[in-house]
Order: sequence, then structure tokens, then C-alpha cells
Amino acid sequence: MLVLEGILPFLSPDTLRRVMQQMAGMNNRSLRLSGLFSMLAGLLLLYLVR
Repeated sequence: MLVLEGILPFLSPDTLRRVMQQMAGMNNRSLRLSGLFSMLAGLLLLYLVR
């Protein structure tokens, strides 16, 4: 998991900074929904791999 999380800062640290700044400006509902979709996508990937 840490390998996947480290790809974006390794490849493009400027993009990561921009994304983090955009996320800081998002409201709580939008952050929660994006977190939910990320978790569901992760579960789907795990299911497909197994």
C-alpha cells in the first residue's frame, strides 16, 4: 500500500502539492464522498486480484 501511495510524490511532487491544496479547499461532504469512492475502488481491486 505504501508503494502505491508513494508513486505520485515520487513522480510528480508539484502535482501532489496542487492536489493537496485543492483538497484543503473542499467541503467535508466532498472529502467524505471521495474517500468512500477510494475505499470502494480499493475493495474492488482487491476482489479482482484475488
